[in-house]
Amino acid sequence: MSAHASDDAVPAPPLSPLDRAFLTRHDDVTELILVRHGQQDVPDPTGARIADWVDPPLSALGRRQADTVGHALAGERIDAVYSSNLARAHDTGRAIAAHHGLDVRVVEELREIETFRDLPQDRTPMEVLGELTLRGARERWLRHRTWDVYPGTERYDEFRHRTVNAIEGIASLHAGRRVVIACHGGVINAYLGEILGLDTAMFFRPAHASVQRVRARSTVRALGSLNETHHLAEVDVALVSY
Repeated sequence: MSAHASDDAVPAPPLSPLDRAFLTRHDDVTELILVRHGQQDVPDPTGARIADWVDPPLSALGRRQADTVGHALAGERIDAVYSSNLARAHDTGRAIAAHHGLDVRVVEELREIETFRDLPQDRTPMEVLGELTLRGARERWLRHRTWDVYPGTERYDEFRHRTVNAIEGIASLHAGRRVVIACHGGVINAYLGEILGLDTAMFFRPAHASVQRVRARSTVRALGSLNETHHLAEVDVALVSY
């Protein structure tokens, strides 16, 4: 009999309930990386029309943030990149995809909640609603954190329905892969709120170009990280913005 220890591999211990619940020690997990877009140009709040708020481009800082998160994810295997149809998310997705030789796949259902969607787009919210109504809506938002308090806005249940369906569809198409989804703060809150069983529309505030990670397998969804900003702060603390 050989004096050397057996070369037979020691079998891995069985998966624990924690492993199964949080999808640790699984080889066939789908990884979703939800990235909030970089900072956008903010219209003049005193005179901007409702339409001016819908699709502003990235600001100069936002472009730096998009480039930085792109470099931060360059060393990871990325199998696909998705974004909403809005410029700030699409350009952030392009900054990530460029490091992997990928095209950005646009999914309109990933767009941000449509605030004041049903009001005249060529007028300001103040002109349409008046100061009293606007003030009341803002105060209610502070308490309830739901967009339903704003008149003429897409209903939150409709918004959550379309965004969660879109992300779940992406996960299904890329089972066992790692996918980046460049999107919006409301979208990220809606999806993470869904998997965490939360009803609040905004339970946290994602930083610009922040990273959130979700693991998915079969019917299980597990949050891996929330509001990663170290990749920004390590380059320049001024890149961390909200």
